[in-house]
Amino acid sequence: VEMKQSSKFKRVCVFCGSSQGKKSSYKDAAIELGKELVSRNIDLVYGGGSIGLMGLVSQAVYSGGRHVLGVIPKALMLREITGETVGEVKAVADMHERKAEMARNSDAFIALPGGYGTLEELLEVITWAQLGIHDKPVGMLNVDGYYNPLLEFIDKAVEEGFIVPNARHIIVSSPCARDLIKRMEEYCPRHERVASKLSWEMEQLASSANHDISR
Repeated sequence: VEMKQSSKFKRVCVFCGSSQGKKSSYKDAAIELGKELVSRNIDLVYGGGSIGLMGLVSQAVYSGGRHVLGVIPKALMLREITGETVGEVKAVADMHERKAEMARNSDAFIALPGGYGTLEELLEVITWAQLGIHDKPVGMLNVDGYYNPLLEFIDKAVEEGFIVPNARHIIVSSPCARDLIKRMEEYCPRHERVASKLSWEMEQLASSANHDISR
């Protein structure tokens, strides 16, 4: 009997491609991440759909008996959801609501390899951390060095004075799912937030926002 270990995270949001990529290592990493979440009793939040890496990680988590929440804009449901979709699907109005809902329902974020959408989601939650909107760990599963060019760009931005050195530590990266989650569980923010989380929460209350991404 395989022993399952507990985690400080109850639900992790995974950003990844709706394509599988050209290397088999990308598919293997998605399945490995799903199994690692299951082994730590962590549920999955993701962008919905059952194709590409999104389908592989969601199927792995669902097959392992954990809850899967897919959040998808109504306009994309026909295009993205093909084949058998597993778990709970939550339809939202648009991309902005999708990201807010995914963030609100998650304790941490992990990016697998992906394209424009994955990068946009990843960089936004990093920015939210820098601004002080949330203090949730952000992890990058750097499969076969896929994210090396992005990490080099971020280092260049630090070198050129566009990102403060402490904010570089917002990003936790590893080529291995097990090691990545372990590092994320040990993550402690070092950067100076632009505004406090309480300030953002009060701003949301003042504007009667429907989504609280900071919890």
